Amino acid sequence: MKLACFRQGGEVRVGAVEGDEVVDLGPGTSVLDGMGRTVDGPRLELSEVQLLAPVPQPPKFLAIGLNYAAHVEESGMQRPDVPLFFNKQRTCVVGPGEAIEVPRVSAMVDYEGELAFVIGKRCRHVSAADAADVIAGYTIVNDVSVRDWQLATPTMTMGKSFDTHGPMGPWMVTADEIGDPHRLRLQTWVNDDLRQDAKTDDMIFDCYQQVEHLTTAFTLEPGDVVATGTPSGVGIARKPPAWLVAGDVVRIEIEGIGSLENPVVAEPA
Repeated sequence: MKLACFRQGGEVRVGAVEGDEVVDLGPGTSVLDGMGRTVDGPRLELSEVQLLAPVPQPPKFLAIGLNYAAHVEESGMQRPDVPLFFNKQRTCVVGPGEAIEVPRVSAMVDYEGELAFVIGKRCRHVSAADAADVIAGYTIVNDVSVRDWQLATPTMTMGKSFDTHGPMGPWMVTADEIGDPHRLRLQTWVNDDLRQDAKTDDMIFDCYQQVEHLTTAFTLEPGDVVATGTPSGVGIARKPPAWLVAGDVVRIEIEGIGSLENPVVAEPA
């Protein structure tokens, strides 16, 4: 099932996406509110509604760095022995079609197409073998990065958390429909230029190992979003680096999920 969060008539609703339509399941604050509801209600054309991020305000927005072998190689970094997690502040989240802003303080803005999972159950000390049971579903995230700010400090949080730098969507596909999340093709375009083209089996730490690692330390809660790393092909690795500029459009496609597209603009005065 594809579950979306959308706005219509000034109200936030959740719905089940079927083809070019969304079945209105009623009010909600995230797609988790739609899980378990009967798929019955008014049908709306997707073109008639404003899709929001599937989890517009996640309790936690976590992401992992250097988690694709080919990306580690292009970065010239050492392969990590343990998962390298950082926080993205939840105020960076925007939905499909919303603008990514190039901030006034930097022109070094980069894209990172990523598979993300949404936690469906409050959990702690979850083994990798049991991790699939706590994942509600999967979505697409663009881990937009302001590279000079990111690299200025070891935590990376500032460079990963500028407003509008967490595009997410277009919906969440439930885990049962995705099946094995480690066999999906991920592609990122900037305008018509294909920049990233990889399979999620290139992850160093898979989705289930990430759950095990995180829950060793702290509780994961329903609605937490975890971005699982980006493959090779990021802008900073190109020669010369290819930064996002106003007028660009970034489109990320992941097999079995769909497409997340966002325009790039200059930060408003």
